[in-house]
This record gives sequence, structure tokens and C-alpha cells, in this order.
Amino acid sequence: MTTKKLYLESIEAAYLKEFTAKVIAIDEKKIILDQTLFYPLGGGQNWDLGTLNGPNGAMNVIEVRGRDAIHHTVEDIFDLSVGDEVTGKIDFERRYAHMKMHTAQHLVSGIAYEMFDGVRTVGNQIHTEQSRIDFKPIQFNEEMLTRLQNTVNDKIQQGLEVTDSEMTRTEINAIMPEERTNMDLLPSFINDLRVVSIGNQEDLCPCAGTHVRNISEIGGIEFIGKKSKGKGTQRVTYKLNI
Repeated sequence: MTTKKLYLESIEAAYLKEFTAKVIAIDEKKIILDQTLFYPLGGGQNWDLGTLNGPNGAMNVIEVRGRDAIHHTVEDIFDLSVGDEVTGKIDFERRYAHMKMHTAQHLVSGIAYEMFDGVRTVGNQIHTEQSRIDFKPIQFNEEMLTRLQNTVNDKIQQGLEVTDSEMTRTEINAIMPEERTNMDLLPSFINDLRVVSIGNQEDLCPCAGTHVRNISEIGGIEFIGKKSKGKGTQRVTYKLNI
């Protein structure tokens, strides 16, 4: 059982707000659809919220999870059957915040790699108000973070386009080092990947998240905290300045 992920069809698809789909399975308050715009928890990015409007009313979507089959958990499920058609509407304010935050994470990670001797991004969490990136190996001081913040914000002002494409591992590795794209952390049997690029390979990274079409939409970033996570790992928290 598989749900078609409409949000992955293009960068532009991330801007869509409504869709129609058919119910293919129901498990208590979890609804599986044949296709969806709702982004499930994954890749460090939080899930979308919104509503599913069925034959007997609108149901609030409070959690979205899954990889192949996407489970939409609703607050209350009304009389709904397999085969019914529903209209989904995502909370676009939340989605758009995630799009900007996630694109900012790519930009920060790529620039940090170049500025600080190949420091790697080893984790991230994307939320609406603030997000975080775990870097290793590094210990940032305030001067380093200020330089990184200024460089990222200068780049945002250049208004570079964000694009996506399908590439093989070999094609990606010919452009970017494996440790920069974290290619070496992906299962070896995965060969064809969706790749998100900023500008002319300013950053290039396999990713199934949602992103803005131009980095100027981010507005700007501000680092608001840092914390040691042990063993040379440091967590940096940031917010967006619109």
C-alpha cells in the first residue's frame, strides 16, 4: 500500500494548499489516502497540519506519519469508508514556515562546510518558530557564529533559485564530496535520489523535504543559541528574520 506524495513532484508542488484523494484504508483514527499533500514527519522536518473534508464533514489532521503509506491521524473521524473521496487542505502558514526553515538549513549547512574545514551536519530539527542543526566536529565561538550568520544572510540577499531533480549516487558524488551531502550515511542500495540544489550548486543535497523556490523568501536568519552535545558535536539554534 503506497500513498502518492504530491508535495514531492516539484518545488512548486510545495506551494499547493488543496488536493482531492480517495480513502484506501482506515485504522481507527488513521486515514490512508491514495495521494496526499500532507508532509509526514521525516528528515528532521515536522508534519503538516490541516483538514480532510469527507462526505460527512471536515476532520482536523493532528499528526502525519509514514514512509510508503502515509497515515493521517484525525482528531475525530466521522462516518467515512474506503473508497470515499476527500478534499484535503493543509495549514499553509505552518507549511511555508517549514519550507523556509528547511531551505535555510541547507544553506547554513553548505556554507558552514565551506567556512569551517568540512564540518558536517549530523542532525537537524525543522519547526515553525525556531529550528536547530547539529554540527560535528566543531566548537563555535560567538565570532564564528557571527561570521556564519552574516555570510548566510549575504547569500540570501543574492536571491538564488532553488531547484530539484533526480540524480544517481554517482552523479551526486561527481559534484559534491560524500561527507558534505551525507551520501555515505544513506543505505547503499538507494541509487536514485531526489536532489535539492541552491543556485549553481551553491548547495546540493539529497532531500525529500519541502523548500521555497528562491532563498530570498527566507528573509534572513539569526542564531539564537548553541549547546554542546558531547564528542565534538555542537547544536546551533536559529530563527528567521522576515
